[in-house]
Amino acid sequence: MTNQLAGKTVLITGASSGLGAHFASVLAAAGAHVLIAARREAALATLAERIAASGGSVEVARLDVTDPTSIQALEPRLATLDVLVNNAGLVREASALDQSEDDWDAVIDTNLKGCFLMAQAAARAMKAHGRGGQIINIASVLGLRQAGMVLPYAVSKAGLIQMTKILALEWARYNIQVNAIAPGYVETELNEEFWASDPGKAMIRRIPQRRLGQMADLDAPLLMLASGASSYMTGSVVAVDGGHLTSSL
Repeated sequence: MTNQLAGKTVLITGASSGLGAHFASVLAAAGAHVLIAARREAALATLAERIAASGGSVEVARLDVTDPTSIQALEPRLATLDVLVNNAGLVREASALDQSEDDWDAVIDTNLKGCFLMAQAAARAMKAHGRGGQIINIASVLGLRQAGMVLPYAVSKAGLIQMTKILALEWARYNIQVNAIAPGYVETELNEEFWASDPGKAMIRRIPQRRLGQMADLDAPLLMLASGASSYMTGSVVAVDGGHLTSSL
């Protein structure tokens, strides 16, 4: 265990599984006190036990980022917040002609509005305690280029990238840095079956590095943006994508 983030309090949203759970473990191992938040309390409890067993400092909060009341209930626990990892998100696949309004609203409310509400709550706390802090938005390469069947997801991530830049501009005066990580195709327990399929293998062949990203590939940029190593960075979007953004159409 390192002490790169010793003394820092970090909130990770969408922490019950996938990237969020991985980020929580990485940040705790770097010495941060992690507040893990999501809707699935049982999964959070299991993660908290694992982090604590590894010597990490952790607490749990039930949170629905689409519900302002849920966010308001969490605000008293943000008084010492140093870093927010805005990770909560979802995807609903359908063609644009078949996209339902309910699915559109669910994705935009979680991935974009929810991230804004969390960033706003975090920034208010950081401004109040006077130390500033870091907000790290988890975007996607699909916010920077196009793909079919995921219209609301791609739109939400493009909006999140623009929001990152505008919040960075507004909040720099409070010593609050706002940056984003834009992962490419990253293998998790939720998508490993697809990547083993023929369509999945075809998509992997289109990545210049000819491989999927692993969750650990995001560790270095995450730790950089959460620490003093990124003190002169704000409004940046760090792509971790195996060259996805440079590939030809």
